[in-house]
Amino acid sequence: MKKLFPLLLSVLFSLPVLAQTAALSKKVPLKVTKFGVTFDDDYTWLEKSDAKEVQAWVEAENQATDAQLAVIKDKYDIASKLREYDNLSTNPLPAKKGRYFYSNYRVDKNRPSSVYVRKKLIEKAVEIANPYKLYKDNNAYITDYTPSNNSRYLAFQVSVNGSDRHDIRFADIDKATYLPDSLTNVKFSNMAWNGDKGIFYKKNANLSVFAKDSTYQLFYHKLGKPQSEDELVYDASKTEAGFGFFTKENKLFVMERNKAETSANFYYSPIDTETFYLQKFIDNDVSGMKFWGYLHNRVYFSSTDYDWGELRSFDIDSRKDETVVIPQLYNNLLVDVDFYDNYIVCKYKTLGKNFISVYDSKGTFIRRFDAPQGMDFNIRFYDPETKELFVSFYSYVLSFHNFRLNIETGESHSFYTDFAPPKATLFPLDYFETKTITYKSRDNTDIPMTIVYKKNLVLDGNNPTLLNAYGGFGVVSRPVFDTGLLYFLEKGGVFAYAEIRGGGEKGRKWHTEGKGLKKMNTFNDFIDAAEFLIKEKYTSPGRLAITGGSQGGLLVGVAMTQRPELFKVAIPKMGAFDMIKYPDYTVGKFHLDEYGDPDKEAGFNSLLSYSPYHNIKEGVNYPTTLIITSENDDRVPPIHSFKFAARLQNREAQKNPIFLKTLSNSGHYGKVSNYKNMTEDKAEFYSFLLYYLNN
Repeated sequence: MKKLFPLLLSVLFSLPVLAQTAALSKKVPLKVTKFGVTFDDDYTWLEKSDAKEVQAWVEAENQATDAQLAVIKDKYDIASKLREYDNLSTNPLPAKKGRYFYSNYRVDKNRPSSVYVRKKLIEKAVEIANPYKLYKDNNAYITDYTPSNNSRYLAFQVSVNGSDRHDIRFADIDKATYLPDSLTNVKFSNMAWNGDKGIFYKKNANLSVFAKDSTYQLFYHKLGKPQSEDELVYDASKTEAGFGFFTKENKLFVMERNKAETSANFYYSPIDTETFYLQKFIDNDVSGMKFWGYLHNRVYFSSTDYDWGELRSFDIDSRKDETVVIPQLYNNLLVDVDFYDNYIVCKYKTLGKNFISVYDSKGTFIRRFDAPQGMDFNIRFYDPETKELFVSFYSYVLSFHNFRLNIETGESHSFYTDFAPPKATLFPLDYFETKTITYKSRDNTDIPMTIVYKKNLVLDGNNPTLLNAYGGFGVVSRPVFDTGLLYFLEKGGVFAYAEIRGGGEKGRKWHTEGKGLKKMNTFNDFIDAAEFLIKEKYTSPGRLAITGGSQGGLLVGVAMTQRPELFKVAIPKMGAFDMIKYPDYTVGKFHLDEYGDPDKEAGFNSLLSYSPYHNIKEGVNYPTTLIITSENDDRVPPIHSFKFAARLQNREAQKNPIFLKTLSNSGHYGKVSNYKNMTEDKAEFYSFLLYYLNN
């Protein structure tokens, strides 16, 4: 085995820079028969990601990719421009949590950001949580934080190597010092405080990183005690039920969904006592109710009776007391609900438009605030003295603009401080055009799509174009301000985001029409978006690229294997590509409802029909592809990308290059621990895109 890696390197560097790395991959022939169907799985050996042979293969693949990225950098070295754009961009308002205001800042761009606190909005921020000081590691970064009920302590989660398995640490806010308490093996967990005394959290029991997930236990940690003495509050190990939890008004709430995701139970326990006892207040709910919150002994939720979302309420001790507080607004998706004083603030999304509707506690409409066309917003906090919502607006091409919205008068005013000063926009406000349209899918469904490009750009079919989408789990898409995308647009690029079925942009049915045995609707919608862009002369097959992450990575894999002639470039990120084996690893078993069950014939046939790894054909030259994954991604394991890349590369018909980049010390979200890494990765992505779309 020691001789293998030098041999691989010699093969690698004997190849031209643009040639395939097919010689780096070996086949171990394997025939699999299931439900009477036989298929090849010749790259199963790459599933043993900790084997030296696989690690040598990954390193050689990375060196081949890095060699080509170095060639591209000579022509498109855009990192300095991205840094310039970032320096000129504006920041959002801090988030108010409990009594105080919190922001994330990077003092050293080579290190992860720290959490800073302000006790008053206009005073100087003080560092309260610095992961580098605790871990001495540039890859350790804070993923979440929450203050105790009286804002005495701050609990914060740290990802040490990109994995979803985190640590929880604590800080004394007034003293700006760290507590000795340290919790490990925390996964897929929020942090819910019991006053200032301790927190509830989920603990993971996996022995192997990429094994099926085992996050089934809810623990309570009392400050000052070792983790070994934490109390087990809820255990779903036997039933393998998924669950969520939160605390409110001296109660712990646990929302349990059965393994098949067909029913749910809801529990609560008083927490101002020495012992916790969960009592059920909703039994075997099959409606798929969406829980919004708990206030003054009342539960607030949306039912499945209305596709776009309404707000209902009932007394926690009497379900028969159920009433409709705010009815559905047809064609307006209820995205979020917040409760401030005696106000209920609802955020809605419709075609290309986002707005806030404010109601009193009984559901009487007060007023509406509209975001500018093409812009989204985050409500950062509410000031009870002035009755104002503090909101940060943004879009794909505009960084954060901060406003005060007065609930009583309806007035709105820009808001600036020393930490969020006024700045000139990077480009004139009318420099880019953003429009949201609908296109027809093959089954005549109207699919929304947002398209962004430089104003007065000639739409002659010759524009480099990037198409993106997600389309899964009922997720509602939002714009992301991205200075890399700004660079791409300024160079004449077109960006399109399709709100395809499987997502939640048009309500609950939008999701159900793109899940399970109907999942192919998701992929067809995406392919139809590409055909629309080509038909309408935004671009052409020789100038069109597709990308997406996670579920979006699967989406790209399906599109490029189903219709390779439509695309010049494909960049799938952190995608699942072997859909026959997806439940065998990490969280895959929780997604049977979304994708289907390969151990059932109908599910198997559906999955095999689009599984990217299994649909690679020997005689097809697929688009130039950059497959991006992370070595510590324990949500979508990198073995999916390894097998997909190897099979694409090892075919004589493949003339376009297929690259694999495996990010070290990172997880599902890539290199996000520090600014330097993020900027370099973003620069590589857009450089690769422009290089191949313009050649």
